[in-house]
Amino acid sequence: MEINNVIIKHYLKNVMFINGTAYAGKSTMAKMLAERYGLIHCGENYDCIPKSLKIPSIFPNICYFDTMKDWQEFVNRPPDVYAKWLCDTAREIAPFEIAYLMRIAEKQKVIVDTNIPNDMLQVIADYHQVAVMLCPLSMSVGKFFDRDDGDKAFVKAQIMKAENPEKTMENFLAGITRYNQDIWKEFSGSGFFTLVREDTQADTREETLDILAKHFGLIG
Repeated sequence: MEINNVIIKHYLKNVMFINGTAYAGKSTMAKMLAERYGLIHCGENYDCIPKSLKIPSIFPNICYFDTMKDWQEFVNRPPDVYAKWLCDTAREIAPFEIAYLMRIAEKQKVIVDTNIPNDMLQVIADYHQVAVMLCPLSMSVGKFFDRDDGDKAFVKAQIMKAENPEKTMENFLAGITRYNQDIWKEFSGSGFFTLVREDTQADTREETLDILAKHFGLIG
């Protein structure tokens, strides 16, 4: 059975999506918008997949962490393989995410920090529901491990355990680079409302918040 996109779009009318590259401010803006305007907040990598449906034979990318040999395999995959896995995982997760959002957004507005692919967003959301946030590779890649993030700290620790940590780090960041290049290509010409972060020194959070609030129709 297939559900017509018109139906999906109807049930997602209260959802606002923020997508884009790492370090562009997506998570910060989603959280601030939720707090200021009383929105339901679905942060990055929120859990929308029931454990009973994590089936490797059906969802191999989602279940990769359950099937991989060890963490050294994870951090040493070729850059193209790693980038493809990230893209394929986003595509596998998207139907779970959409189903979850349809359920919770019936009577309340929702803001979601998402990785739903551009071609899917194009058919399930209107222009005013989507904001794309991008930043140069020097930020999204160069500052990847700079955040106070437990998951990233764990991955960095695994890289440091490698036989050749420097080579492994170079390989891992090459995968991150390839993925962010793909995201740039996918969204820079998408036609969606787009903000590009060029400055990490100045505090532009309030300014960016107002821009996004107007775009999403939260203020006049």
